[in-house]
Amino acid sequence: MSIDPATTISAVHLTISDLGRSIRFYEAHLGFKIHQREDRTARLGAGGSDLLILSQCETTPRVRGTTGLYHFAVLVPSRVELACSLRRLAETDSVMQGFADHGVSEALYLADPDGNGIELYRDRPRTEWPYAGGRLQMGADPLDLDGLLEELGAGASSWSALAPDTTIAHVHLHVSRLPEAQQFYVDVMGFDLTQRYGPGALFVSAGGYHHHIGLNTWAGVGAPPPPAGALGLRHFVIKLPDDEARGQVVEKLHRAGVAAASLEAGILVRDPANNAMLLTTGADRPC
Repeated sequence: MSIDPATTISAVHLTISDLGRSIRFYEAHLGFKIHQREDRTARLGAGGSDLLILSQCETTPRVRGTTGLYHFAVLVPSRVELACSLRRLAETDSVMQGFADHGVSEALYLADPDGNGIELYRDRPRTEWPYAGGRLQMGADPLDLDGLLEELGAGASSWSALAPDTTIAHVHLHVSRLPEAQQFYVDVMGFDLTQRYGPGALFVSAGGYHHHIGLNTWAGVGAPPPPAGALGLRHFVIKLPDDEARGQVVEKLHRAGVAAASLEAGILVRDPANNAMLLTTGADRPC
């Protein structure tokens, strides 16, 4: 049985090395707002729910060649908003890692000061998504940057913040082995397989979305998990619509022998590559 179609990704928790530096980056380059700041943690977003939670640990190294975060994806509500973001990134001399037209979306890629990958994107309407033989066909074509910037017009005003309805819409993870990852996310949790991308990646989703979770072995087949407390992904948040929907997933995890820890903020689970996720509902305390 598929996971509830209203399931979404709602937030990402990261370990970073310098809280002040990270806050300055996410504010100045991407337009996030500070929702709450304490000594070593900060909650950022676009004015509504928390989207990004940062926790400082200045003594832990950044490791490579492990499982963990490939990127998290910030979905803006329109092409104009993406154009505003592109202009802001140019104005702040941001170091870009790439640009792509995926058919279903247009995307900008960069990393934060600790190397955490970020995708900033806008979706095309579902009626425009490319299919072949009844299967979704996401690609990686060049992005028309000039055409994107033309959305702003000659008299466009300056932009300083993300639109209020910006969300975290998907995460893309390094895993050890794709068959194990597929079994966990599709066969156990109930996400639908939407597309395979070459021999080293696949994408899964709920409710017909192009993907809520990307999975790849680009860090190496059999890649180990990072050491505890390493810079990068602490966990991401999967939000289900209600307790019944979450309970169905937890029951399937239990039947599969997957450990699940009940916390005040939700149910903490790890995939076979040790990537952590928190299963929440709207009734849970903010994580």
